[in-house]
Amino acid sequence: MRIIAEIQVAPSPAGTPDDPHAFVEAAVRVIQASGLHSEVGALGTTLEGDADAVWATLRAAHEAMLAAGATSGISHVKVASVDRTIESLTRKFR
Repeated sequence: MRIIAEIQVAPSPAGTPDDPHAFVEAAVRVIQASGLHSEVGALGTTLEGDADAVWATLRAAHEAMLAAGATSGISHVKVASVDRTIESLTRKFR
């Protein structure tokens, strides 16, 4: 089954003094390296693909935020089991 998901990671702290978004960027890099189609947005990253691969990537993104140095973090996740794509859902607005 294919799914579409959006994740917003909220690390604490958000990053380092030199890179205030370092821990968010670590999560985004994991998603981009996953091979899944993804789009980074202002408040979250949307990805689509095989359900098992998407779920594994969501977990890996959350873990990457912590491994990068966040002392804690919350990941807000939305998942849709639909027969659509990111493109088909957003085309009208682009």
